[in-house]
Amino acid sequence: MNQPAASVRNHCLSPARVRAAIDAPIAAATYGRMFRELPSFEADEQFLHAMGRAGGLCDCGATDDSPASLGESAAGWPIFGQFVAHDITADRSVLRSHTNTADLRNARSPQLNLECLYGDGPIGHPFLYQRNDPAKFLLGLDGADLQRNAEGIAVIGDPRNDSHMLMSQLHLAMLKAHNAFVDEARLAGAANDRVFEEAARQLRWHYQWIVLNEFLPALVGQTLANQVLREGPQWFRPGPAGFIPLEFADAAYRYGHAQIRHRYQLNRQTDPVPLFPDLLGFRPVPREHLVDWTLFFDAPGATSAQRSKKIDGRLVRALIQLPVAVTGECEIEDYHSLAVRDLQRGQGVGLPSGEAVARHIGIVPLTEEQVGLASTGWHGETPLWYYVLREADACTGGHRLGPVGGRIVTEVLVGLIDADATSYRQGN
Repeated sequence: MNQPAASVRNHCLSPARVRAAIDAPIAAATYGRMFRELPSFEADEQFLHAMGRAGGLCDCGATDDSPASLGESAAGWPIFGQFVAHDITADRSVLRSHTNTADLRNARSPQLNLECLYGDGPIGHPFLYQRNDPAKFLLGLDGADLQRNAEGIAVIGDPRNDSHMLMSQLHLAMLKAHNAFVDEARLAGAANDRVFEEAARQLRWHYQWIVLNEFLPALVGQTLANQVLREGPQWFRPGPAGFIPLEFADAAYRYGHAQIRHRYQLNRQTDPVPLFPDLLGFRPVPREHLVDWTLFFDAPGATSAQRSKKIDGRLVRALIQLPVAVTGECEIEDYHSLAVRDLQRGQGVGLPSGEAVARHIGIVPLTEEQVGLASTGWHGETPLWYYVLREADACTGGHRLGPVGGRIVTEVLVGLIDADATSYRQGN
């Protein structure tokens, strides 16, 4: 069996870059449009803020989780979905009323390649890896947490994965999975200079398979997932370079904000706690907050996991009043609401209305009553993000995305994986 070799540190940079042509660009990728021909939705910003702030339509209030408020999806899938978002998108532009989308840059490659995990690999980011075994990730004390600096900030490939303790522990689980694949590769006789690449490939392929065969069917339904997997995307054309549609990044894929519960049972010894402030990240994870993942994902032989909140257009108070540690200091108080930020982002980049997208792809739009904005005095069309949430409630009871949101999310995830020549769908 091949043993760890301290001298073997000739891995290239990130798994994505090692396979790129020598003259391939390494700058940030751009965002793009899925429905370029559709006009932008516009509404008064005060109306959007009134929708999203505390006490508005998007606010669940201070109630607790109940059987009526919970959906069919296990509570871990929205957290996994956030991990996927961090893997393929990183828009570092500031919130503003009108954004020049040509200037937007995605700091992530538009591939589900775990760039948020691997960074630039053992050569480019050696601080992520073990000194004496650079094929493996460096973990925190006893492997119970991420490695952290003197101030408790996680030393990882994407700092957003330390924003709350559910994310940081999911990131940790992925690091451990890679390390397990390293051991497996060595047992299979892989050469020392191939172990890292083989383990990374195995983890990427398992991750991509889970996205398309477990995560996606639970989110959009097996019928739509199977159709797009079989026939390919109808509206999303990523091209050879790939891109992330703004309709996906700034609207449809933000569905998960509505699935966050009021409280989470982390393990079988402690009481349920809210995401914020109790699970605020950027600090070590205390033992009482260690996650038992069988409480978040349905596992063979285990009792059913907690369920996520229904997708119904309302966010829990923890997301309506985000802590400063997450948002930074905000001159506009309403920007502490994630709903306001979602609505503002969609209008800022000029997304079309939900009704316009529905008509364009041949779906009968929701009625004014189904959307539910008339009670506020608004009789225009609907911001795409909010439309996707209300559509899920109107069409599936909040258990899954509806036809517009489901189509956008499915086509982008399938399209990105199929456009990647190294994905499990393209490999042998």
